[in-house]
Amino acid sequence: MEAATQSASTLYDQRASAIRHHLFLLCPNNSGSTFLSQAIGRCSKVWSLEREGQHTFGFAGPSTMRTKWPLIWAASEESLSHFTDSAAYDWQRNKRVWYLQATAEDPAASVFITKAPPFLMLADDLRAAFANTSFIIMVRNPYAALEGILRRRRRSHIADPGDLASIGARHLITCMARQKDNAAQHADISMTVSYEELCADPANAGAQIRALVPGLDDLDLVKRQTVKGIYDEPLRDMNAEQIERLTPADIAAANAVFSQHRDLLAHFGYELI
Repeated sequence: MEAATQSASTLYDQRASAIRHHLFLLCPNNSGSTFLSQAIGRCSKVWSLEREGQHTFGFAGPSTMRTKWPLIWAASEESLSHFTDSAAYDWQRNKRVWYLQATAEDPAASVFITKAPPFLMLADDLRAAFANTSFIIMVRNPYAALEGILRRRRRSHIADPGDLASIGARHLITCMARQKDNAAQHADISMTVSYEELCADPANAGAQIRALVPGLDDLDLVKRQTVKGIYDEPLRDMNAEQIERLTPADIAAANAVFSQHRDLLAHFGYELI
């Protein structure tokens, strides 16, 4: 046991010495972030995790998988309070468990990346806890993101919380409002990109990411990725097909929420259907 402890300590020290940059992908769930995080994680100079930071073994803090709010964790005051309680997180412990479970092609890799949708509510805490931090702030058409939430919740064994389309819409509006604030408050260490921009011009998005985080010279946003065990294909815009799956009732429920936040949607280039 003592030898194993010493070995883990040595490994942590080695990785802590190598890692010089922390990159957090701040994104609402169902926004296309898995493809982007995996593409960055494949760069030779990057340490990455097999699972989201919140789902890594030993993570000290709230995880959406252990609550009644997966995919809709920003829809109510109760759920928001659960995930935004700074005292509930031990970032020094998280750094240790992340470093020990991360993998990289190059043991001297200097960049660490992770993501977890609730982290977009914790940008201030992350910036304070991790040295040399950068954020990629990501948004997506809220109707397409909503369809993903509805589809995943409805095919799961999670209890239906009621008017799921309205709840999902409230969740997405809360996330978008915080992303707007994150972009303003952390402009000096971040870039903002939409799912649509990423799909339309991956070369430009890649150039912006490389400018934000030097050392990602081999970043490839065109190469196909396996996403959530469902898709195995190059990056493409799936908005139209996902929005097409929304029912008129889904859209009506969403619009009852989205119509109260037209300016916020317009800020990111989105309009009501």
